[in-house]
Amino acid sequence: MESPQNLAVSENRPVSAAPRPDTITGRIPVTDVQPVVQEGRFPAKAVVGEDVPVRATVFREGHDGLGATVRLFGPDGAEVQRVHMRPGRPGLDEFLATLRPAELGLHTFVVEGWSDPVGTWRHAAQVKVAAGMDVQLMLDEGVALFSRAAADDNRSAEDRELFARLSRALADETVEPVRRLEALEADDVDRMLAARPVRELVSSSEEYPLDVQRRLAGRGAWYEFFPRSEGARYDEALGRWVSGTFCTAAQRLDAVAAMGFEVVYLPPIHPIGRTHRKGPNNTLQAGLQDPGSPWAIGAAEGGHDTVHPDLGTLEDFARFVARAHELDLEVALDLALQCAPDHPWVAEHPEWFTTRVDGSIAYAENPPKKYQDIYPLNFDNDPNGLSEAVLEVVLGWVERGVHVFRVDNPHTKPLWFWEWLIARVREEEPRVVFLAEAFTRPAMMHALGRVGFQQSYGYFTWRNTREELEEYLEEVTSRTAGFYRPNFFVNTPDILTPYLQTGGPGAFKIRAVIAATSNPLWGVYAGFELFEHVPRPGAEEYIDNEKYEYRPRDWAAAESAGASLAPYLRRLNEIRAQHPALQDLQNLTLHASTHPDLLVYSKSRRARPEGTHARAERVTDASSEGLEATEAVDTILVVVTCDPHRVAEATLRLDPAALCLRPQDLDHHGRFEVEDLITGQRWRWDAQPYVRLDPTDEPAHVLRVVRG
Repeated sequence: MESPQNLAVSENRPVSAAPRPDTITGRIPVTDVQPVVQEGRFPAKAVVGEDVPVRATVFREGHDGLGATVRLFGPDGAEVQRVHMRPGRPGLDEFLATLRPAELGLHTFVVEGWSDPVGTWRHAAQVKVAAGMDVQLMLDEGVALFSRAAADDNRSAEDRELFARLSRALADETVEPVRRLEALEADDVDRMLAARPVRELVSSSEEYPLDVQRRLAGRGAWYEFFPRSEGARYDEALGRWVSGTFCTAAQRLDAVAAMGFEVVYLPPIHPIGRTHRKGPNNTLQAGLQDPGSPWAIGAAEGGHDTVHPDLGTLEDFARFVARAHELDLEVALDLALQCAPDHPWVAEHPEWFTTRVDGSIAYAENPPKKYQDIYPLNFDNDPNGLSEAVLEVVLGWVERGVHVFRVDNPHTKPLWFWEWLIARVREEEPRVVFLAEAFTRPAMMHALGRVGFQQSYGYFTWRNTREELEEYLEEVTSRTAGFYRPNFFVNTPDILTPYLQTGGPGAFKIRAVIAATSNPLWGVYAGFELFEHVPRPGAEEYIDNEKYEYRPRDWAAAESAGASLAPYLRRLNEIRAQHPALQDLQNLTLHASTHPDLLVYSKSRRARPEGTHARAERVTDASSEGLEATEAVDTILVVVTCDPHRVAEATLRLDPAALCLRPQDLDHHGRFEVEDLITGQRWRWDAQPYVRLDPTDEPAHVLRVVRG
């Protein structure tokens, strides 16, 4: 940070404007800047094209007017966007704005507070001149103020001429004083002052980092399936099951792409150990032909750097990845840092594991659960050697076209390791995305986000009531969004909630609608579209769990018989792709209803950002005041019942401001039109419409606000 000094209109890199070099506070204090992660130690998260809300507290002594500006600097250090902030909640000195970064890389931003001499004088002049108080003095001060602005070489010739015109108008003694002030009411004056205000005593916050990553880091629809189940069959001649392969699994990719998913996630594809191999439904005894859990990684055939021979070869995997890319699908690979007792690392590097006092290697436990087929890694004995080995594994898969990793149980490894690994991998390939499978305490889940994980599983799976969902959505879309991005998976091989076990098809639709429309990241585990809901007795897991056995499914027969949710999932992903409002995380507004089970929320996004990203001009100021009548806005309003068993009827209490309604969007009764994007129906609504939802038919309205 440069030496503190007072500034006039600052056009260069920000500096502190403390009045003395031995003080910290600027002339116009700027505090409580967001999004800031641990005082800027870690960067806040964003993706290219995302709307990033910025908030700050800006205040000053006395009653003079002030303003605030947020400035965004690109990876090369040049300013790429500048937005003048709008006042937030009255009485709190809060200022708000939205940035929309346009390029990848580590950006920085600052918030500047500044004195608004024009606004201060304008308010005083209008009051005093109308009251006949200090009339000539007020006019003379206005002449001096606009004369100074007209002489500012940092201004364009057009701006300087406008200020000169105002100065002449105020000095024109042939016109009554009140009429002279009317010169300031011209539209071109308002537009210029909103976009390029006169700023004095500019004071800057610290510079804070903003890591702008590719779209898939914060947006995307995921689909999980086991390659070994796709094409698996029971061979009567052999008297045993035959595994599916990468070749047969590739045939499933067309259907996954047709449903609109963007990421296909594969559980571990590596050799599976035989020592203590688990049998069906996690039994301790496996038969000779039981395939075992893919998470028990490592056998004589190799470890984390190779593929299970039943699935094929590395060349076969390369063809699978190539086919996925042809369909615009990315392949996400499971990164499970644990080993079967047969893993080569166990013999080669026993120091990478925990040895108990009896000389045995400790296996994984989550009491009362025991995983005798898995040895956890221990990063304390040889941290450098083990971390370098893992880095080599990850970069090896990156070279094979894998740029997304779903990390198993990252909360059981030290945070320093993830901070180091993710940074090193991104140095080699910035496109790599890491998803944390961390169903654990909030402090650890949030810490994983801070140290580098772009997204994470979360508590959505267990948030089912309206009250639970409202609280959770408010948390993840506002309080933690700067560093923690949840991926709303509706189910996993390990999680079949009671809600899905007993809720019937309506429960599956409800969960899919909420996950797909409230969050730009969501995911489905195979079988969800077939309404699979039978649990293993006494567990929140599927019976005949695919983790321990082959589970081929007849997808085509289910869909042709109308027994598949695939068309519904396809429509939800189409809606997501067509509506930019659903691609941002922090633009969700909750609305009220008179029924305790009806969840109501909206998401809006402007077509035009609040600043410019044109590198040719580098910077253009832009006002964030209000919504222009001609500006396009995409607004989606979702009304969904959280009870899959009963009809819900209610009156909604909508916030028109959150729906960004303009005069031309309303008819002469003050109503606006909405279109249900699932059924195609249209209605005229006011701010308190009546709705009725039947979960056995359509449990949700996904509505587009029709613009006039």
